[in-house]
Amino acid sequence: MSKTFKNYVNGEWVTSDSNETISSINPADNDDVLGLFQASTINDADNGIDSAYSAKKEWSNISQVERGNYLLNAAKYLENNSGKFADSITRECGKAILESRGEVGRAIALLQYYGIEGSNPIGDVVPSINPKILLYTKKIPLGVVSLITPWNFPLAIPIWKMAPALVYGNTVVLKPASATPLIATLIAEMWDYVGLPKGVFNLIVGSGSTVGERLINNPKVNAVSFTGSTNTGKDIAVKSAQNGNKFQLEMGGKNPVIVLPDADLNQAAEITISGAMKYSGQKCTATSRVIVVGDILEKFTELLVEKTKSLIIGPGIDEKSIVVPVIDKHSLDNIENMINKAIKDGAEIVHGGSKINEGFFDKGNFIQPTILSNVEHDSFIACEEVFGPVLSIISAKDYDEAIEIANSVQYGLSAAIFTKSLNLSMDFAERIEAGVIKINGETAGLEPQVPFGGLKSSSSGNREQGKAAIEFFTNTKTIYVDRSAT
Repeated sequence: MSKTFKNYVNGEWVTSDSNETISSINPADNDDVLGLFQASTINDADNGIDSAYSAKKEWSNISQVERGNYLLNAAKYLENNSGKFADSITRECGKAILESRGEVGRAIALLQYYGIEGSNPIGDVVPSINPKILLYTKKIPLGVVSLITPWNFPLAIPIWKMAPALVYGNTVVLKPASATPLIATLIAEMWDYVGLPKGVFNLIVGSGSTVGERLINNPKVNAVSFTGSTNTGKDIAVKSAQNGNKFQLEMGGKNPVIVLPDADLNQAAEITISGAMKYSGQKCTATSRVIVVGDILEKFTELLVEKTKSLIIGPGIDEKSIVVPVIDKHSLDNIENMINKAIKDGAEIVHGGSKINEGFFDKGNFIQPTILSNVEHDSFIACEEVFGPVLSIISAKDYDEAIEIANSVQYGLSAAIFTKSLNLSMDFAERIEAGVIKINGETAGLEPQVPFGGLKSSSSGNREQGKAAIEFFTNTKTIYVDRSAT
């Protein structure tokens, strides 16, 4: 019998009004049910929001240094329980265990970074034209912030949203993806353990159409931070604007790699395949298109296939596995359908292309790492996000055409180039339409101390992480202090 987990509201574990639950299922073994979680209602969402609303004044009045200390204590808790968190990530979303451990390490670093941020200045003293006036700015919290997070980084993404939100004095309500509620529950246990004041953090598990919708539209909510699909993000933008609320959206990507003839082709192939196939391409920054310039197409294609053939496919709990299961059967079918459409559009499969059903793979959601050649730059597979282990090879006659192809899609999240030319590297950094740019590096992989976000339909423009996070999670007051006349 699977264990039933509860929501976390106002410092208490509570059941949903619905008396219904949803299951969390291991992508590598669909017979493995991790637990039953609350199928929450609009009323449940309101209760979470009410809790955060009631706590916001007292929390904002606490010293920012003290708020930072809660984060530092949480970092210690997470470090002490890192194995439990990593194993749970792998079991719940299928991620390779080495990457899960890396995600835990990143979450620890984020909590430490923003914990220390609690001791840093949050305003400026500005010279006034009147020497007798003290003119300064002060950052103030927004209030109640709704966090709506995806399944692919079920620990790191909630932490990189809530850590700055909390240290800058906001209270939060988290709605995790329905596929990964266990990790969100472990996060709630972390805050409960470190004694975070009641109502400052609240967890409501449920569907986007019910809980997510209410976390956007409830009048007590002041801001929404969302990571997920582009269509959902655009809908949140409209509704948040109508409500007069701030919104932060990180959405899709169709991330290109450009390979120039002067590049170290072995290095370029190794890193391109790593970016495309690790975690089965289930990263918004995963490499999806490789644009090969000039007469190296045949040789580079051979290298890509060679590197892909060496990848081990298997469950994430096996440290040797690189290509792991995708999150669920719906995703598996969608990836297969997109590959089939690409073939109809003229693409050719040079490796992979099929689901894997034999042996123990039959219980999971496995698909072969797939490389497509002869892909037209404006075809469906070259323009739309797959979120699977699928790499499209596109040819370009020269560097300028490669830049044009790379920029031709609606997304602009991450991009990379492989070349030995410093001039072209710097030109690429200027001309490519992407928020994250790598020179001779993988499109995936980010550091927590710098801003993260995309351009065009990949982002709403408000950056996450690093010093930039304060701009979204606070408002600014400008204060003039003059001397009394008497």
